[in-house]
Amino acid sequence: MEPISIEGSPKTPTVKFDAGEGIIEIKGRSIPENSIEFYKPLVDWLEEYKKDPLALTKVNIQLEYFNTSSSKCILDVFKKLEAIHKAKHDVEVNWYYEEDDEDMLEAGEDYESIIRIPFKMIEIAE
Repeated sequence: MEPISIEGSPKTPTVKFDAGEGIIEIKGRSIPENSIEFYKPLVDWLEEYKKDPLALTKVNIQLEYFNTSSSKCILDVFKKLEAIHKAKHDVEVNWYYEEDDEDMLEAGEDYESIIRIPFKMIEIAE
């Protein structure tokens, strides 16, 4: 599978999806003009990856901010990861948030309560 590598912009996050390494990363701000258009290739990629995932998939999410439409798309990403997890493959989610950012911590906790994958909340000192 071809990896996905997207350079971040002021409105879109940096994305690195690498099937060979089993690494999935989304970092930065997610306020694209069209969230569905931005996230669809990522969800499609995960659908393909789900057919033959590595024993361990590491997921690193480090968002400063995301809008409501992005939150739905991010949930779609997590749902694909949950399917991999349910198929008895290890999925490790690292949710990074800045130490004073209660909203981002809560967002991670909300996703964790919806998706049945263990999350590791990691505080970043500013």
